[in-house]
Amino acid sequence: MADVEDRKNPVVSEVMEKDVTSAVAVAGHPLHAMTVHFPIALVFVTLAIDVIYWWSGDAFWLRAGLWSSGGAFFMGAAAGAVGTIELLSVAGIRERVASWAHAIAAIMLIALAGLNWGLRVTESAEVLPHGLLVSMMAAVVTGMAGWHGGKLIFDHGIGLMVSPKD
Repeated sequence: MADVEDRKNPVVSEVMEKDVTSAVAVAGHPLHAMTVHFPIALVFVTLAIDVIYWWSGDAFWLRAGLWSSGGAFFMGAAAGAVGTIELLSVAGIRERVASWAHAIAAIMLIALAGLNWGLRVTESAEVLPHGLLVSMMAAVVTGMAGWHGGKLIFDHGIGLMVSPKD
């Protein structure tokens, strides 16, 4: 029912007609969609490492957490740069509310990943409790950013390059 009403709405119809194909792609595959998997995985790996360190107290996990949180931050910043280029260069992406919600959640996530890495670079003793709490917050924000990113792909078809044969 809502789909039929959306098609009658001239504003929604105009937004739906805009091109949403990826502006930054390699052989037809959107680069942003290919790069976000690494920082997402590293955010959850960092959380797991913090829990293991809390449980074991082994200093090895401090060093592992330093590397995983740094990887999450730097790879997240790279994926965010590609996503920002997509957002600003493709009108069909820019005009959807979910795009901006995804961008805001992703920026929050990159900031939390940077904070998490910064805590570990400057003072590894701060991992408990601060690093663990930041890791938990980053995991929640990853879910929020992922929800909106999935909505863009699956509901709006953002970045999909479907051939006329399909």
